[in-house]
Amino acid sequence: KLGFEVLGTDIDINKVNGINNKVPPIYEKGLQEIFDTTVPGKLKATKDLKKAILDSDITFICVGTPSKRQGEMSLHQLENVLKQIGLILKEKDYHIIVIKSTVVPGTCENVVIPVLEKSSGKKYQEGFSVVMNREFLKEGEALEDFFAPDRIVLGSTDIKALEIVKGLYKSFKCPVLETKFKEAEMIKYASNAFLATKISFINEIGNVCKTYGIDTNYVAKGIGLDKRISPHFLKSGIGFGGSCFPKDVNAIIYKATELGYNPRLLRSVLDINRDQPLKMLELLD
Repeated sequence: KLGFEVLGTDIDINKVNGINNKVPPIYEKGLQEIFDTTVPGKLKATKDLKKAILDSDITFICVGTPSKRQGEMSLHQLENVLKQIGLILKEKDYHIIVIKSTVVPGTCENVVIPVLEKSSGKKYQEGFSVVMNREFLKEGEALEDFFAPDRIVLGSTDIKALEIVKGLYKSFKCPVLETKFKEAEMIKYASNAFLATKISFINEIGNVCKTYGIDTNYVAKGIGLDKRISPHFLKSGIGFGGSCFPKDVNAIIYKATELGYNPRLLRSVLDINRDQPLKMLELLD
């Protein structure tokens, strides 16, 4: 829609064929209209990863990073595609890899770059470069969030690559924050952990309000009018779910514990959230 030529690649042939036939693989408001006007002119899809890399200047990696049983993040999908990309990079002089996948701090420097260097035989900033580009999209409102973002976060130690990727967003009217890798990686976790904390906070307040016979909705509205707090994510209910908040809070707790720090507040956020559905059952009893 912004005028760039985009070649998407996936191992799922049904998704690839669907995109090429103007059939979105997911539902998002306005997505069908974009497919109707950009496919096949600006947007195409292929199963051929090599073609996608060789025919492009920048590759965005958007694979999943699911949680393991203890909360640790699985990098299997990311490492797998990095190895494949590295082998293909042997045939290119220079390429930029942008990481969109949610990864814990240190992943770009300790996993992404080493895997690419080993599989490609090239050196970071010489034969390829890496930029972390944080993603802040809500399910169901992803297009709206993409085209009207609160901020754009880019992280790298390569100034040249940062400027090139920053150029992709030159038409956006929002702050662009440039950082090193770890800061950019951490911002997504800090954002989601804070929003999860707001949800558990208002649920805890709501549980107290119930014992007094107080309408939590008015309390939430009253504190939400404070511009330092805002009303967003202050709706008392059964807690948070979805694919991001539980996974991201668990991942940062796991990583912090691994490094010798006990994030007590974040553990409490998950404890409150785990118990919250039971509070709803108590009200129905």
